[in-house]
Amino acid sequence: MPHLHVKAFNRLKLPDRDGEIEFEFIATNLKHNDEKLIAVKYERKSFFLLVKETKDKTLIKSDKITRPSPNYLIKHALLAYAKLSNSEIIDSNVDESGKNIHLENDTALRDIKYFADEFQTDKEIQIEVGFGSGRHLIHQARNNPDILFIGIEIHKASIEQVLKQISIQKLDNILVLDYDARLFLELVHSNSVGKIFVHFPVPWDKKPNRRVISKSFIDEAQRVLIPEGTLELRTDSENYYAYSYETFISRESISLQINKNRDIAVSSKYEDRWKRMEKNIYDITMIAKNSSEPLNKSYDFSLTDIMPTREKLTELNGTTRRFEDGFIHFERLYESDNKRLVCRLAMGSFNRPEHLYIIIDKLTCKYYPQAPVSSATNYKIHNHLKELLHG
Repeated sequence: MPHLHVKAFNRLKLPDRDGEIEFEFIATNLKHNDEKLIAVKYERKSFFLLVKETKDKTLIKSDKITRPSPNYLIKHALLAYAKLSNSEIIDSNVDESGKNIHLENDTALRDIKYFADEFQTDKEIQIEVGFGSGRHLIHQARNNPDILFIGIEIHKASIEQVLKQISIQKLDNILVLDYDARLFLELVHSNSVGKIFVHFPVPWDKKPNRRVISKSFIDEAQRVLIPEGTLELRTDSENYYAYSYETFISRESISLQINKNRDIAVSSKYEDRWKRMEKNIYDITMIAKNSSEPLNKSYDFSLTDIMPTREKLTELNGTTRRFEDGFIHFERLYESDNKRLVCRLAMGSFNRPEHLYIIIDKLTCKYYPQAPVSSATNYKIHNHLKELLHG
């Protein structure tokens, strides 16, 4: 992840800018004043840089919750802040390269707001969860030009590699999203997806709650798949295969196909390596059999009708509120020089919480950089949040 170590943190008088990069404000953690957030706008994207001060040096890096894609946005913002503040850089892994030439006209990378508010297509949709190197995703798109492929990945280098290949090969039937696939499915219209590929997901043996395959993921997959559409899990992990099989088969009614060491048209570099090591490869394919009810997406996540006080947010800071349908954890509270408050939250279902911020200034209260995913569970938790903030 791009970062700088500077000798000392030099504050700017904000707002300020360097070309297209705008620095809006700096907010300090009210419990730990050695931690700060720098609000940035660059190429229509809003995000934070995170500052952590120590006695000898200061680390400046991207905040992981608001981290944008592609990576050059972070790199340019870091270098611009160091330049404007006349900071002495001690060490850095940030280069000064510009935007990759293949990304200059990028139209494939979309954010979650696009899928929540704008996305429409008449084409069949296929989704790949965690596309890695993109070998399978690119192969499928190249050989099925009439199908729209949505590739979901959170690894920045993989995203940029695939965007480059999309540009080089002039593919116009791939959209790329940097987001949690488990949450993304909740936005997809019912009966609209032909196939979902989950190839070699991280097994998460020590943290099973982070696995992609779960009862709720299977429920959402069955809802979005067209009749006879498929969810295809492919794994080299015997533990993950056994866990997934038990999760699938626990449903009251389901249609499955099981394969072992099945050859497919294209394999990842990791699969090639595992085959050389003579590891077994397991497939579970779920076939959807029924049509589903339409998705309700008409939820209002605005916070415009409330204005929490500093005292209320300070009271909530560090606390967790649990409800029957989920929870809200008020993780950290920050304040800027002009009294703007920034509250970092984890909220949503117990198994799939979202991490985001709310920003409160003299006139507005809003989610940052965007509202939660428009799901029924998140809407219930959103209403609990409004009640807590309203006091």
